[in-house]
Amino acid sequence: MTTHPLNKRCYYLFSLLQKHKHNLKAIQQVHSHLTTNILNFTTTLKKPYTLTLFNFIVRSYSINTCPQQAFYLFKQLQTNNYDNPIVYFRCFDGFTYSFLIKACANLLDKGVGLELHCLVLKCGYGEDVYVQTALVNMYVECGCLMEAYKVFEEMPDRNLVTWNVVITGFVKWGEVEFARRLFDSMVEKNVVTWTGIVDGYTRVGDYVEALLLFRRMVDEGIRPSELTLLAVLPAIWNFGGVEFCQMVHAYAEKSGISVSDVRVINCLIDAYSKSGSMVSALGVFEGVGQEKRNLVSWTSIISGYAMHGMGKEASDCFSKMENEGQIANRVTFLSVLNACSHGGLVDEGVEFFRKMVECYRIEADIKHYGALIDLLGRAGRLREAEKMALEIPPEIANVIVWRTLLGSCSFHGNVEMGERVTRKIMELESKYGGDYVLLSNIFAGVGRHVDSENVRKNLDEQNAFKLPGHSVC
Repeated sequence: MTTHPLNKRCYYLFSLLQKHKHNLKAIQQVHSHLTTNILNFTTTLKKPYTLTLFNFIVRSYSINTCPQQAFYLFKQLQTNNYDNPIVYFRCFDGFTYSFLIKACANLLDKGVGLELHCLVLKCGYGEDVYVQTALVNMYVECGCLMEAYKVFEEMPDRNLVTWNVVITGFVKWGEVEFARRLFDSMVEKNVVTWTGIVDGYTRVGDYVEALLLFRRMVDEGIRPSELTLLAVLPAIWNFGGVEFCQMVHAYAEKSGISVSDVRVINCLIDAYSKSGSMVSALGVFEGVGQEKRNLVSWTSIISGYAMHGMGKEASDCFSKMENEGQIANRVTFLSVLNACSHGGLVDEGVEFFRKMVECYRIEADIKHYGALIDLLGRAGRLREAEKMALEIPPEIANVIVWRTLLGSCSFHGNVEMGERVTRKIMELESKYGGDYVLLSNIFAGVGRHVDSENVRKNLDEQNAFKLPGHSVC
């Protein structure tokens, strides 16, 4: 944007905004000065330097944390300067309305967005490509996909940004097949387009297609970005395996893609650990300087240890994380509790749970309780596990933790507790046949075959269901 050099005050304020465009306080100060000291908008709003300054303030609000201030300024000037609204509205240009519509998108305010849509049509900006692109984005963000596509279809000129907005928008809402049809109809595609469609197939679990599209993208000479890696890596760890992960990692480094981006680092740690290579995951983790590691990095490596049953390593890693000044959150604690459970570190797991609640003041949720009950149950400490299950607040309690405990009763042959736990499960949910089968197996395991048969008969009488092929033994 350019300013008119004759208006020194506007030029100064514009320069100030450019320097502090993300500083909300500076934007508000210019806003206040603009509306109280500078201009009679009746005569000056049509001048280019005035409109440019106004647009810059509106844009700054729309991309900052309080986009509603953009509308406040817009309405404030109308109230102060104009009796005829249409005269006022026609003082602005397509950029003004595109920024206001962007603010609507950030607020997810479809109602005001519809009003602005009607207004731009009245003011003659209905075919402005920036306004139309902003409208498509606003409707997409609000989940109004049909309205977004209608605006898109009516556009006489569509630029690459518009195509990307509609494709990534449909992907975001799970309409991947429709997005793919648009993608295939495009003549020119850039890295944003490719990343959007790869991300779409990853989101819906079609990992093969995501990987094929990534390969096709590279073959067509489109250089992936850091966001492309974030989109494709989940497909790799779900389908491609460690070799594919290593290949993509090596390609990214060779191509100069910033694998030092902490988001990419964390995703690579996840990808390697979930693909079965903790050695490679640890290599990525340790290759990052202490200043770049964040809590997600630590949680990812601890979670990787948990998946591989490496409880001692996870516990040591947690201690090292604390020594480096990182403060664990509930996800970190869940990961280390799972690691202790799979690694048989019972006392350590109990201590981590205590530390989470008492030292970190983190309120345990049902997943934390479930992990601790599983830990105690695996170790045969069934009374402690039952006591913990009974202490779960009723507002978060569910049947899953009791089924976990029932599985432990079956494994350790504790018939008395198995009966007690089954009764508790029946109070919560009586239609799942797997619970009956598990109790029947507990009775059979200690030679109480009559009781085992009675439970099976009760299963038939209750018309309970069990998913075929899912063992509950």
